[in-house]
Amino acid sequence: MRTKIAKIFLLGALASATVSSFAIDITGAGASFPAPVYSKWAEAYQKQTGNKVNYASIGSSGGIKQIREKTVDFGATDAPLKGDALDKDGMVQFPAIIGGVVAVVNLPGFKPGELKLDGETLANIFNGDINNWNAAQIAAVNPGKKLPDQAITVVTRSDGSGTTAVFTDYLTKANKRWADSIGSGAIVKWPALSTVGGKGNEGVSANVSRVKGSIGYVEYAYAKLNKMTTLQLKNLDGKFVSPSLDSFKAAAAGANWSSTPGMGISMTNQPGANSWPIAAASFILMYKDPANKEKSSEAIKFFEWAFKNGASTAVELEYVPLPANVTDYIAKNVWSNIAK
Repeated sequence: MRTKIAKIFLLGALASATVSSFAIDITGAGASFPAPVYSKWAEAYQKQTGNKVNYASIGSSGGIKQIREKTVDFGATDAPLKGDALDKDGMVQFPAIIGGVVAVVNLPGFKPGELKLDGETLANIFNGDINNWNAAQIAAVNPGKKLPDQAITVVTRSDGSGTTAVFTDYLTKANKRWADSIGSGAIVKWPALSTVGGKGNEGVSANVSRVKGSIGYVEYAYAKLNKMTTLQLKNLDGKFVSPSLDSFKAAAAGANWSSTPGMGISMTNQPGANSWPIAAASFILMYKDPANKEKSSEAIKFFEWAFKNGASTAVELEYVPLPANVTDYIAKNVWSNIAK
């Protein structure tokens, strides 16, 4: 009897070893913007396939650096590389998810959506021209609201960030002075004297939650997760809108992905009465001729699985899944360029 039991355990151990030997672990790193949904996708993917996806939320600049150094199987960035940079690096780029960058504040007594700002005023807060919550410019777009006599602390990213690139791209379109003096990018020189830095969307969320009178910018999933107070923003059509799945979808509705090399389009300040003005996609970077073709193929399988099976998870976290015609385009025109 003992011999029989021992054989059963031995067979079980061999079966387990066989499954483990076929499991493939892949690594990715970069943007914190999509990290919540990538984490959930990876968890579900491992349960179904046994293959593990390790993703490090280190910021878009970090993701670009890691993929260029070939220490990861894919990089992630919210600030897409231009076509000439992709050609020079021998890489392809494709969007994986769509979301929204939102302005969040720590003002006790105000609920999400109760305060409004237009892009001009938002830029003037982040450049330090407006430094108190009861300033005339803020009052002008919030008639009837009792605004506190409270100093404003600006919270920004301290690391190279695609979220910063998206946010400053919007400010550049909304405020000419910002465009002329500061501009857009993953790293900018923040002029407000009251600026506090935080690493990742996680760090900005934590600092805004900690500092009364503060304002910052984060991906919407972080605002929802941390129960933060979001603001309404005035869009290109002159309508004040709240961040939501529907307003992100509205902004992405007219996206022409094939119009730009690497599919790296901007979705800030898009037309449409319901469009959220700071919508964005997050992108994946991979080599055309990867050093480890097996792991590269597994990364493609992961995103293929996510596109087919991860839409409901994305929606739960307030991201917009890519439409089927876009994922079909990626499979036929992007993944087909990666050597297997």
